[in-house]
Amino acid sequence: MGWSEDQNQTPCLVVHPHLKSERGNLRSPQARLEECVGLAQAIHVDVVHSEVVNIARPKPATLFGQGVVDALATTIGRVGKTKNEWDDDDIGLAIVDAALSPIQQRNLEKAWNCKVIDRTGLILEIFGERARTAEGSLQVELAALTYQRSRLVRSWTHLERQRGGLGFIGGPGESQIEIDRRLIDERIVRLKRELEDVKRTRELHRKARRNTPYPIVALVGYTNAGKSTLFNRLTQAKVFAEDLLFATLDPTMRSITLPSGRDVIMSDTVGFISQLPHELVAAFHATLEEVHEADVILHVRDASHPDTEAQRADVLDVLKTLGVEEKLEDCLIEVYNKSDLLDEETKSTITNRANRSGGRVSMVSAMDGQGCEQLLDDINTLLSARFQTFELNVPYSDGQLLSWLYNHGEVTERREGEEHFTITVKMNDMNASRFKQKYPQFFEAPAEEVEEETSTGWSPT
Repeated sequence: MGWSEDQNQTPCLVVHPHLKSERGNLRSPQARLEECVGLAQAIHVDVVHSEVVNIARPKPATLFGQGVVDALATTIGRVGKTKNEWDDDDIGLAIVDAALSPIQQRNLEKAWNCKVIDRTGLILEIFGERARTAEGSLQVELAALTYQRSRLVRSWTHLERQRGGLGFIGGPGESQIEIDRRLIDERIVRLKRELEDVKRTRELHRKARRNTPYPIVALVGYTNAGKSTLFNRLTQAKVFAEDLLFATLDPTMRSITLPSGRDVIMSDTVGFISQLPHELVAAFHATLEEVHEADVILHVRDASHPDTEAQRADVLDVLKTLGVEEKLEDCLIEVYNKSDLLDEETKSTITNRANRSGGRVSMVSAMDGQGCEQLLDDINTLLSARFQTFELNVPYSDGQLLSWLYNHGEVTERREGEEHFTITVKMNDMNASRFKQKYPQFFEAPAEEVEEETSTGWSPT
């Protein structure tokens, strides 16, 4: 995805087009501009100018009106200059915080005499730089090539060359743009095949985890909300965590033990962002499928951010796109992070508002650990509420059943009788179903007899 100039030295312009159709949006134009500046700084450019431009009606050719195009060209300072005449102060990169069509991108590059990338291209640049694992690199490359394929317009002279056809076929040769498109298509097919292998491998891992009693707790949230810092705090891991947008691209999983003694697997995921490019959502689907398997979803929010409500809406939109909408009511805990940056009045306001909405909320600071113990208790409470509870009489001689219960459930009480243990055990829905299939003798008697016959009784709560 890279661009040719030395990114560490290039002065950069960032412009946010504020469309009339977006008036009334939860997030202010200035906040959107600041977010885009933060994204630009993530690829180590020097943002020397940024502004919001109001647009009544987008122009098909350039997005902006001619007056805005000319004014920004003056700010950039390269119009009418050859490459040898460029000054160090001239802006070499313009970032437009919107989705540009290939024609719009080409026309703006001609008008401004500099490299132009849109929001999708910018996010792909960041992802390309941050991907560390082979899987992450595959996902980013697929997204980048899918995006790049649509950019194959005749913007550069090398795309106008033709290669001679084979003599016995005749007809015009294959143009360079056709060669580029064919090569990209072939690479996309290979990448999709490799990602299918990744998907199958992940499914095998998930299937193996289903054979264990460990619930999955997935962290999701807006980029830079503090997910990785919280993940490190709760799991004692050392996942890369900095005050950067998209510091985490590659998912990480760790097992932890809750204060109740219950073991869970915690998963850190890539951060979301508004207007997340659909190419990235598609490419990272294999990774984000981990959220589908989660027993608890922790939605980590930056409570100190002025646009936290808008960020929340963006995250929920992506989760709905991933098809986990039905889980949001039963499995979600909203984690208000960075509480150390809030005053007591703000904390109280957030807590009261959350209580009125009836949602599950935890207030934490991943930096100093404040509220983390309570969060772990909240996770345990939610898991317990979603588990089925059985009271079983297990003969002393049936060690296999006793072992199965300990391996696939959470034994909360065990009492010794004359001929059997009386076991109280909690199981998630999946293990409860397996238990009923594996040991149907506990469930064969009619409900009336079950209440009277305590020797084989069970009582879900």
